[in-house]
Formats: sequence, structure tokens, C-alpha cells
Amino acid sequence: MGKEDYSKAFKLGKKDYQARMLRGVKPILQVLDDILPERGSYSEASLGLVQIPIEQIVGTKTVARSSSFAGNFMPILRETSEFAAKWARLSDIHVEEGIRDPIKVYEYMYKFYVVEGNKRVSVMKYFGAVSIMGNVTRIVPKPTEEKENKIYHEFLDFYQLAPINYLWFTQEGSYGKLQEAVGKEPGETWTEDELLRFSSIYSRFASEYQAKGGGKLNISTGDAFLSFITLYGYEAMAEKTTSELQALVAKSWEEFVLLGENSGIDLKMKPNQKKKSLLDILDILHPAALRKLKIAFIYEKTPGTSAWTYAHELGRLHLNQIFPEEVHTTCYENGTQENVDALLEDAIQSGCDLIFTTSPPFVQASVKAAIANPKVQILNCSLNTSHRYIRTYYSRMYEAKFLMGAIAGAMAENNRLMYVANYPIYGSIANINAFALGARMINPRSEVYLEWTSKKEVDIEERIKEVGASCISGKDMTIPEEASRFFGLYHMDAGCPRNLAMPLWHWGSFYEQLIWAIMDGRWKYDDDTSAKKAINYWWGMAEGVVDVVFSKYLPIGPKRLVELLKSTISSEVFNPFSGILYSQTGVVSDDPYRILSPEEIMTMDWLAENVIGSIPGKEELKEQAEPVIKQQGIKKKEG
Repeated sequence: MGKEDYSKAFKLGKKDYQARMLRGVKPILQVLDDILPERGSYSEASLGLVQIPIEQIVGTKTVARSSSFAGNFMPILRETSEFAAKWARLSDIHVEEGIRDPIKVYEYMYKFYVVEGNKRVSVMKYFGAVSIMGNVTRIVPKPTEEKENKIYHEFLDFYQLAPINYLWFTQEGSYGKLQEAVGKEPGETWTEDELLRFSSIYSRFASEYQAKGGGKLNISTGDAFLSFITLYGYEAMAEKTTSELQALVAKSWEEFVLLGENSGIDLKMKPNQKKKSLLDILDILHPAALRKLKIAFIYEKTPGTSAWTYAHELGRLHLNQIFPEEVHTTCYENGTQENVDALLEDAIQSGCDLIFTTSPPFVQASVKAAIANPKVQILNCSLNTSHRYIRTYYSRMYEAKFLMGAIAGAMAENNRLMYVANYPIYGSIANINAFALGARMINPRSEVYLEWTSKKEVDIEERIKEVGASCISGKDMTIPEEASRFFGLYHMDAGCPRNLAMPLWHWGSFYEQLIWAIMDGRWKYDDDTSAKKAINYWWGMAEGVVDVVFSKYLPIGPKRLVELLKSTISSEVFNPFSGILYSQTGVVSDDPYRILSPEEIMTMDWLAENVIGSIPGKEELKEQAEPVIKQQGIKKKEG
């Protein structure tokens, strides 16, 4: 029996050897000694006896036995050789009683290289074994700035909490996300039962993922698994039947593909103006296209209690006015992460063609609903969110904030300004910096004191008094149930706020232009299915989505100056983030002609040099900030 098995394994080895030769790659086993960094740049650590994933054993420690096997660890020496006889005997032992003696290996960057037991590994691979026991010595490279090295050292930290060696990632921060996704606190150790349960859940997913062709994607199985449990929930996935899991993996495939793309977001800075063809016009004239479009808006709070929700509600009402015969809108209030799935399902069951989820924490639920209901178009209001099944949208509010800063710089008697921000999320840092740059353009001595309403134990009114700020940028707008004048840009006059200007989120303009695009056929031109990119609309002042409203208290001089700046931004002659830029810690750009890219603007993690304050960490924020920060929080770069 052993000889027959060797003959079959030999054929598999020769086939793999020839295939690798044709591809121009090394046809035999990898040799660890050939790829190790220079001595002194790594250390060794004994892990003792460890269960080693067979698929991660890829080579030998030294060159001595590497040429006895093809790259798939199948034998390539003659069937009459002594080597073949020993391999055949091991095959018989495995069938009759199982191979029990542990092998000896080195582990380096997730992969294993055999010192003793090459034939045992070959036999076990031939029979399709999942793992084998081995004494492991880990090669630990010194920390560097290389991405792969950083990820590996994250793995080493994670391994101390959960000794899992069969899963790895291609993106920094993923091990921390996995710890959170399975319900563990940072630094919390896993129990034996938790490790066994995780192994079972991960194995089920990996089996379906690889069967679907996951090995051909530019991501690791770990990347796909983390994306999957983030979307559907770790506990929920554990309850899925095999058929349910297969269906969800298949439906989520484009999400996995998107993870492997170098540029996952197709940023649409302007509405699509592509001209329609005759076929498009005929489509529009078709009776089916004249059916009333049913649209749902899902709000996190109510228009009466949230300025953000109120702005979107004004946008919905604007649609009703512009398209009284073409659309029917409805809204759902007080959405939470606990009930948003039910709200989405209700909207879908009621026949909605288009759904706007107006808050970043709703993005995961939006993706799940879109995967399950591909005929329904779902858009989430968030920035820098990469999902293929939904579109996202936001506005370039930093353009308006720059103008607000210019007004503040002109109106500040003592050069002290205050900016009151809410959450440290994508887009908010650009707003702060644009305000600071606008202020400094008009008044080089201006200083912007930054405070966050989402921070623990912060009294904004008391801070304003302490700083003595003469102009304050507060929340963007007021709400119907609140008579306060502490909104927009205001000047403190004898303890009372005097409003100077207000930034405007004109969601009605965005929604109107999007509905026109849907009705006249331009919507489909945004979607390049061959590119496999997520679509993110990020429109600004030129598109009428953001603006600044002046009050009667703003003097004519500053008003005329800001109107001039507004015209240059709207006509794209000027960008607030152009030229030489300085942060609190140094030079951001030293080129007087350079303009920061949209990606650089939306992912800013630095503050302008005239900002006094900092970006708070998660531990500094109130509990209610967690859902927003988890989805859209700024990821600070090291160094």
C-alpha cells in the first residue's frame, strides 16, 4: 500500500515541479537559510510543542533536503530509491496507527520550515492532514518600519493573548480589530474553550471561502474572515448552518474582492455629466421608468433633537417639493445599531427602491441589507468607507469652514478663537484645519482653541470663559426644539452670542441631483463594474451641497472678502489646502504649488500649527461616541 501511495505522491510532485518550472519559479522547497535576514537582526524564541497547520509548512531549514521534494512537498526522487522506501513505510504507519512523533521546525513570518521530519510532513500533506505536532523555534525579526514587519509584531503581541498560528492579515491594526470583533477587551487573554470555539468557527468559514476560490484573491483568509465577522457578527456567524454560510460567502464575494484592490474607493467629486445615448432616452420614455420612486431615510435621532438629522430631514422635504409626482419619501427616526436592521427590513418590505441611512454607524447594517436585497439601492452618509454593495456620500464641509475661519480671523479682537468639534472622525479634522487656515490667512496672529463635545468631563461654556475667545465656531446649525443662539460662528458680546455666519449642509441639493441622475440614466455611469471599486460621492461648494449664510451682524468688509474667497473656491481657482502647510509638529507640505489630494484631506490625522488642542483617543471619549468612532474614527499614523 505504501509503495502505491508513493507512486501517486511522486506523480503529484512531478506535476507540481513541471508547473512551477513553466511559471519560472523555484520548483523545489523553500529554504529558510536563503531568506533569513542578516545575523544580529533577529532573535530566536522556543515555543515548545505546538500544533502546526500543515498548509503553512512551506520548506526546510537548510538546503540539504530541499531538492527531495517539489514545492508542494510531494516527493520527486526515484521510486527505487531508499528515500522512497522510507517514505512508503511512513505511509503505512500513518494508515495503521498514525504518525505520532513530533517534527522539529522553525517558524518565520507565519511560515514553518522543517529541521527534522520532512518525510513525515510529506506523508501528512499527501493524506490531507490539517495539522501536525512539532517543536517550534520562532525567528523574531527586529522591529522596522516595513509594513509586513509591523503586522508581524502585532501578531506576536496577539499571540501572547491567543496562541493562534493559522491566521494572519495583510493590513495593520487587524489583530486589534479581531480581538474587538470576538468580544474581547484589548489585552484580554483567551481561554482554552474560546480558542477551540474560534478554531471551529474559523475553519468552517475558511473551508467555504477556499472552496469558492479565495486562494486567488489578493488577501489572506484572515482578512476575509475579519471582514465577514465585522459585517455579520462573530456570534451570529457561529449560529449559521452550512448552507447559510455558503450563501453569505457567495453574496459577500465582491466585498472580499474589494479588500484586495489597491484603491478601494472611486471618489466622485462631481455629479456625472455624461451625455445620454438614444438607448438611455428610450429607457427614460419607457412606462416602467415613470413609476414613482419610493425612498426611505433612516435617522439616528429625530429632527427636533439633532441638528444633523434636521439637516437631512430638510433634504427629504426638499425632495418632496421638487419631485411631488415622481417620488414618495418616508423616514424612520431614532435608529440604533440594535434596531437598524429591522428598520431597513421594514423599508425594503414596504417597497422602497432607494434607502438613505444618514449616519456612519449604520454602514454595516446597510451593507448586509444590500447584499441580501441587490435590487434595492442603499446609500450611507459617511466618508472614506469602502464597501462595494452600497454607495456612500458626504460633503466637503471644509470649504465652508475655511470661509468661517476667515470671518473669525477678521472679527477676533484678541486673536483668540475657539472651535467646538463633535467626533474625531474622517472629515472633521479637515474642517478644523480649514477653519484654522482661513483664520490665519486673514489674521496671522490668530490662535484656534480646540474643544470636543464628545470628550468626558468637558464644560464647553466654562472653557470659552477660560480662553476668553472672542469668536466661537459652535455646532453648525440650530434645531426646532432648541432656542439657543450658540450655533454657527458667533461673537460673544457682554456674555451674549451674536451670530455672524452659519455653515450650511444643503443635503436637499445633493439628494435632488442624485434623483435626477437616477431618473435620466446617469446613475449607472458611476458604476464601473469591471473596476470593483466602492463609490463615494464627495461634493462641495461648486456642486451646491455646502454653503455659508451670513447674518446682518457681519460687517460689509469681511462679508465682501469672504464672498470673494467663496467664488474662488466654487470656481475651483483656489483650494484651502494648497501651498505651504505646517502642522503642530512640522512641515506638511513645502511646495507652494502643491494641493493636497482628496485622500490626504479626508484622512488627515494632524492639526494646523495655530490650533491649540489635540485629537482625543478612544479612552478620552464618552460612551455614546463609541459606535461612530468604531466605524469612522481617525486612524492616527505612527511617527
